[in-house]
Amino acid sequence: MRTRGSGFPIVRCMTAEPPQIPGVRRSFVEANGVRFHVTEAGAPDGRPVVALHGFPQHHYEWRDLLADPPAGLRIIAPDLPGYGWSGPARHKWAKEDVATDVLALLDAMGLDRVLLVAHDWGACVGYLMVLREPQRFDGYLATNFPHPWQPRGKTLPHLWRLYYQVPLATAGVPLQRYTKYVRLMFRLGSRMDPADAHLFADRFRNPVCARAGRDTYRSFLLHDLPSSARHPEQRRATVPIRALFGTGDAAVHLSMMSPETANADDYTLETVDASHFVVDERPDVVREKLI
Repeated sequence: MRTRGSGFPIVRCMTAEPPQIPGVRRSFVEANGVRFHVTEAGAPDGRPVVALHGFPQHHYEWRDLLADPPAGLRIIAPDLPGYGWSGPARHKWAKEDVATDVLALLDAMGLDRVLLVAHDWGACVGYLMVLREPQRFDGYLATNFPHPWQPRGKTLPHLWRLYYQVPLATAGVPLQRYTKYVRLMFRLGSRMDPADAHLFADRFRNPVCARAGRDTYRSFLLHDLPSSARHPEQRRATVPIRALFGTGDAAVHLSMMSPETANADDYTLETVDASHFVVDERPDVVREKLI
């Protein structure tokens, strides 16, 4: 399927269809058992930039880049497995498994080498991808997510920040589908336009998306977090990494993105006045850092 948006400004759509973004190309790509919904913009032969969203969002997080792609770049924004309009994953959303899915998507689309920009859980997956197959990435812009080299003693004081994840990991499906919990998360944790926040939240009334959201946090708390404690990340990043942090983030502490603890050849950190949702609130800075 390929559809095309038209006209400015971006239309906020509250239906089951993807929200309209002017000039984009949409398609479904099968990769590793997942039917990915992919939204693209820019020159088809431009330098490919893969943009991975976080929770509770989908490809529309990158609406500013998609509506007005920088010259010479091809912006490629997939919905992660089970999110947005992508089909469900064949696993329970362990982050290494999602990294495998997205790398398979790159293969299916013939993308041998790309720039990567990612936020939140997409950034977690992004780190795993650049550590596993660094030869495929020219650079990585990671926003508001802890890098994978967390010293054990320094993370303990910040575990309380994960309190909001417990309801999602346990009663996540009915919580997302039948309550205003996701809307409340945006209201308390972002400075986003309420109409955009509602657009994102409403998609999680879909049972596939609600299960993906639940599994994202359930797998993190029961699998990913204990595994990282037992087996700290030892691999060194050779891909240049530019980290961007919204200082109003209540879920991630600035120290968790510190260059001092990053095991990387080339890692820099820049802060900006924004909440956790820096991509939505400061798209100008994200664009500047990407370019």
